[in-house]
Amino acid sequence: MPTSKDVAAAAGVSQSTVSYVMSGKRPISEKTRLRVEAAIEQLTYQPNAGARALASRKSQVIGLVLPITPEAHLGSLMEFIAVIAATARRHDHDILLVTDEEGSQGLERVVGQQLCDGLILMQVEAEDERIPVVRKLRVPAVFIGIPDDSAGLNCIDADFARAGELCVEEMAAAAHTSGVIIGWRPRLVGSRLNYVGRFLGGADAAAQRLGVSLSHVPATSDRGSIEAAVDACIAGMEGKPAFVSPDMTVLELLPRILRERGLEPGKDASVIGMGPAPQALIELQESTVLDLQPRLVSQRAVEILFSLMQADNPDPGGLLELIPPLVTHRHGTAEPPVPVPQSTR
Repeated sequence: MPTSKDVAAAAGVSQSTVSYVMSGKRPISEKTRLRVEAAIEQLTYQPNAGARALASRKSQVIGLVLPITPEAHLGSLMEFIAVIAATARRHDHDILLVTDEEGSQGLERVVGQQLCDGLILMQVEAEDERIPVVRKLRVPAVFIGIPDDSAGLNCIDADFARAGELCVEEMAAAAHTSGVIIGWRPRLVGSRLNYVGRFLGGADAAAQRLGVSLSHVPATSDRGSIEAAVDACIAGMEGKPAFVSPDMTVLELLPRILRERGLEPGKDASVIGMGPAPQALIELQESTVLDLQPRLVSQRAVEILFSLMQADNPDPGGLLELIPPLVTHRHGTAEPPVPVPQSTR
């Protein structure tokens, strides 16, 4: 296997120059940097991670703290994990997955044994038991999610409150005076994940502001239960019904259920979904879609963590960053009624 000494010889520079090019710790001329990078590529040189860790007292690893629970949607979580891992690799780091078996002790173990240089925490609850532990640790940490007490923490997430507002604004724009949110599964709501309350709070606030009557129904994978919820909503609504859901199973079934009742999505009823694009855009052809941009959230979480890891004196006040949702209008939103011209007589 080639060494940094071989790279230095091939590039005609000192071994320390090779180290500086790779670490970025000292400015190197563009001409020299290009020579070193060409030698690295030619020799297919891979630095020894263990040796670098010993020299820098850094592990070149970030910890991804992710509870794996029965109610977790693994498909959505894998999208976060893939982007976090790829972004970390661009910063020359790997990820260490820390699951929920050890609880808060797992955080203390990976930090105490210097297994990672920083932490990203997911599946954040409103009152998260990991927060007191993180506040005592001496490594930077970023939360994907916003707990109730976020003082001094570094948090990033999709703007779920704004997503709730947008759903109701879409209803109002289509002249709906009432609508229903077929929300998350009961176990997920009961887990106290922070984004559920933020979304519903944003939706309720917008409904009050815009004069839209809004009701909430829990999601289920049982078609009969979804049909019953739809029938109850149709019976209790004046005018065209409007439905919002973040649940892919519900969103796939809604157009069929509505057609069976003689209602055409986009004409007689509105269907508004929340989901990651492009999956949602492919599968939900009959729904207006709010993309919560999980890839951008994941990428920004890593970038924030590395900026904290590289800072000499990180801001102890923490930060909060919200990624706005993107609305893609499909033919799932009903057109508002055309006003009848008044007689001029």
